[in-house]
Amino acid sequence: MPSFNKILVANRGEIACRIQRTAQALGYRTVAVFSDADADALHVRMADEAVNIGPAPVQQSYLSIAAIIDAARRTGADAIHPGYGFLSENAKFALACREAGLTFVGPSPEAIELMGSKRLSKIAMLAAGVPCIDGYQGAEQDDASLGREAARLGYPLMIKASAGGGGRGMRLVQDASDLLAQIHTARSEALNGFGSDELILEQALIDPRHVEVQLFGDEHGNLIYLGERDCSIQRRHQKVIEEAPCPVMTEALRQAMGEAALKAGRAVNYVGAGTVEFLLDRQGRFYFLEMNTRLQVEHPVTEMITGLDLVAWQLLVAQGLPLPLRQDQVQLTGHAMEVRLYAEDPTQGFLPQTGRVGVWEPVLQSTVRIDHGLIAGQNISPFYDPMLGKIIAHGATREEARRKLVRAVQDSVLLGVQTNQALLARLLEHPQFVSGEFNTGFIATHFADHDCLRPRVPSAAELAIAAALFHHHSARVHAGPLAGWRSNASVPLLYRLGLAEQDWAVELNGLAGQPYRVHIAGQALTLNVIECDGCWAILDIDGIRQRHAYRLEADRLWLFTRPGSLCLEDRTQAPVSAQASISSGTLKAPMDGAIVDVLVSEGSTVHKGQLLVVLEAMKMEHPLKSGIDGVLKRLQVSVGDQVKNRQILLEVE
Repeated sequence: MPSFNKILVANRGEIACRIQRTAQALGYRTVAVFSDADADALHVRMADEAVNIGPAPVQQSYLSIAAIIDAARRTGADAIHPGYGFLSENAKFALACREAGLTFVGPSPEAIELMGSKRLSKIAMLAAGVPCIDGYQGAEQDDASLGREAARLGYPLMIKASAGGGGRGMRLVQDASDLLAQIHTARSEALNGFGSDELILEQALIDPRHVEVQLFGDEHGNLIYLGERDCSIQRRHQKVIEEAPCPVMTEALRQAMGEAALKAGRAVNYVGAGTVEFLLDRQGRFYFLEMNTRLQVEHPVTEMITGLDLVAWQLLVAQGLPLPLRQDQVQLTGHAMEVRLYAEDPTQGFLPQTGRVGVWEPVLQSTVRIDHGLIAGQNISPFYDPMLGKIIAHGATREEARRKLVRAVQDSVLLGVQTNQALLARLLEHPQFVSGEFNTGFIATHFADHDCLRPRVPSAAELAIAAALFHHHSARVHAGPLAGWRSNASVPLLYRLGLAEQDWAVELNGLAGQPYRVHIAGQALTLNVIECDGCWAILDIDGIRQRHAYRLEADRLWLFTRPGSLCLEDRTQAPVSAQASISSGTLKAPMDGAIVDVLVSEGSTVHKGQLLVVLEAMKMEHPLKSGIDGVLKRLQVSVGDQVKNRQILLEVE
């Protein structure tokens, strides 16, 4: 029977922190690994020991099997927990741990290899009698073979990276004319993200529910399921909201899906935590999607309704001990709901965001759990997944859990990096979501042109708060017996405040320490700064007292106005300059990232909408296209270059 005392967590961010919390509570020592970009990260600070395993790019650090095994050897760790993502479903890594005499906290390399391949796992599931969608999972991977099979299946169809997950390497194809381009993009993302460009094709089941079953097995032949999770609220096949139990689940359907999941697990003698994912149609028919041979991002909702610690179970099973419960002892209590907090800007096409966390104050409530790896001052880099953390709530009913989660999302303060926080609150409040009647097409259907996806326009109150805080802090900087004094105090101060490409004029009357009279585009407000300490401001706006978090950095103000933040600039003294528009010939990087493809050269003729450059950031590829017809005058990047947000890449004349 294997025994271990020190666990190396081969991951980063919130999952590395979450694993360490349980491991340390159970008396184990923990070892963190980190890249150069994560030297000051929370998971590093939590660990008993930590080892730098290489530069920021994942291929040179978190995906380096040799570096991680060496870190375990140097620290005397005798077990490795892979978390999720990175090497968690890499059979070579599990085998390397075994060969190094380390306990791998997860299933066998053989199970990982089979179920980690969508192609091979689907073949196995068909043989095991698990319902599957018609598709192509053959070994021939050339364009001609995939094109021929796509024609046989018909459109729409899904292209999927065989080794992938998280929406990367996955594309919906509506007709044959788009097939080859989508195959090439899927291959590229799959190779960069998972080290394999193998693909499968499947008939597209339009707008089903995405329901998954949590499995757990041990080395004594016991295999049980711990209910299900509904993960239907997705964007680009990436889960956004998860909940347990599924809102439309019946006891009969739960048993049928659970037994199908058990068939999948028994087909590979599964040991440890695993998840079998299904697509569920309106008629109650379900189809195997994939099996994840690891802990899932959304495991907290299962923990909340079962009262179990799945990481503790993983450590128990990894030592060869039997499962603590039988199937008939599993109880589901209440309802749990989770949202994923991403560093992305929904108003800019969900572009991943980088920057430095200025303020992070998550909500602390007994029935709300926030799994994260954030600390103030931390740099959010372009090298890793944009997920910052998860906010989870539990209630006696679905509505109670939803209501608690809305408040927790609205009240958790994050300044310094743009996030999807406001969108999450809107999703949770949408009547269709409240009713529980939704599917995987929910966001595309109800939020395709929602106002929360348009460029942010600050309210008059937000602009007034910003102008007052800029003035108030300016007066404090010049503190003294004449602080705030002006010889022309009766003349209003004029501020020009900016957000992205927009400016607004704000007229401020009054002195610091006295109520301000603020005029903005014909609106008048009275604002009194009651208290502000550089972190929180207590304000009275037209007789209503409010409290807002903020952070002032020279001429930039990060302001939290529930639910989310905005960054306003004081451009009063800045020269007015023309900004390059989307239709200009100057192409700038929309975010920090790496250039993975350049499809043009200097002197070449380009047309509006033509793909010029492909930028990779936070594990996704972003195609950058020309805004005008013209000739490429200047090309300033090449493949492999790391670029900064707003950096000029090329110019078309």
